[in-house]
This record gives sequence, C-alpha cells and structure tokens, in this order.
Amino acid sequence: MTIRPRVLVLYYSSYGHVEALARAVREGAEEAGAEARLKRVPELVPPQVAERAGYKLSQPAPVARVEELAEYDAILFGTPTRFGTMAAQMKNFIDQAGGLWARDALVGKVGSVFTSTGSQHGGQEATLLTSHVPLLHLGMLIVGLPYSFKGQNRMDEVTGGSPYGASTIADDGQGGDRQPSTNELEGARFQGAHVTRVTHDLLLGRLNREAA
Repeated sequence: MTIRPRVLVLYYSSYGHVEALARAVREGAEEAGAEARLKRVPELVPPQVAERAGYKLSQPAPVARVEELAEYDAILFGTPTRFGTMAAQMKNFIDQAGGLWARDALVGKVGSVFTSTGSQHGGQEATLLTSHVPLLHLGMLIVGLPYSFKGQNRMDEVTGGSPYGASTIADDGQGGDRQPSTNELEGARFQGAHVTRVTHDLLLGRLNREAA
C-alpha cells in the first residue's frame, strides 16, 4: 500500500535563516516520500519598520491559513528565538487555532519544531521545548531530531541541533551574518525525513487497525 503523508513546513523568518532551514526540512520530507508544502505565517511588523530593520521582505512561500492546518498529517514549525521562546508571529498564528482545538482537528497529528538563534547559547533548546507546549495542547504527537542524526555529536565545529529539533546560529560571533552550515542543513533534512517516516508508519498503523 502506497501512502504519501501530507506534510506542512510552516515557518516565520525575519532574516532568512529559518527560511533556509525550512527549505531543507521540506527537501528531507519529499525525499522520504511526503507530499510536502512550504508556507509561512503572516508578518506582524509594519512594512516600514521591517525594512529599516533589514528584514528579508521577499519570501516566495505563500502565507498559510490557520484552518488549513487540519488538512495535513504532520506539521513542522520553524521559528526564530525571541528571548528563549517562539517569535510573536508564530505564536499569534498558533493562538488563532482555538477552533481547531475545539473540534480536536489536530489530535494525533505529528508536530515538530526547528529554530534559529543569534548566538550559540541564545535559547535554542528553550525555544524548541516551549514551542512543544501549545502543540501538546492541540493534541499533536511530538517528534524531534534523534541521535541517529550523527551530526549532533560533532565537536569539531560550532553547530546547532539538539534532540528537540534542528537549529542554526545566525551570528558569526563578530556581529556579522552567519548562514546555516552544511551540518545544520543536513540536520534539518534529517528531521523532515524522520517526521515523514514516523507519520507514514502512524498512518499505516491506523489503516491496518481500521481494516482489522
């Protein structure tokens, strides 16, 4: 039986770092057999403020609607860190999911999170862990980035990544921009593929149970 999980990679990105991870996550999901979509949440910052701050205003991914979350089997949420928690743009989007919560529309679906911080100790794990909380309230099944991704064990370079999800570091330590490394992008691809495989097995199990 051929099953193609429907996977949504939903992200918010100010400067493009989370967007780069999101694209790698989608690549991994597609390579593992998913029907994967890449979408973003709406920007809340006024355009003139975002422009002054140097935000990446041109992002080709379409803006998602809250109601469409129920159409997917798995959702990977990508958000930068804001003082150890998810960005307001992502939180605002999730906070509008009360209708989905009321009818149990996301119960049993797979949820996963990836992030970016400005520094090595800028709250990556705190953001990933606190982002799991609303997903659990929605009834989602949390999947992280297991240690079968061996890039987590690297000690020869500064790198993001934890068992809670893929991540990247956006500052080079001297006030300059740092793009996601090869290892960080590989972790994001691994997470996308891993979530897809877990979701596939869950869907197959449910079909077998219903057919029994």
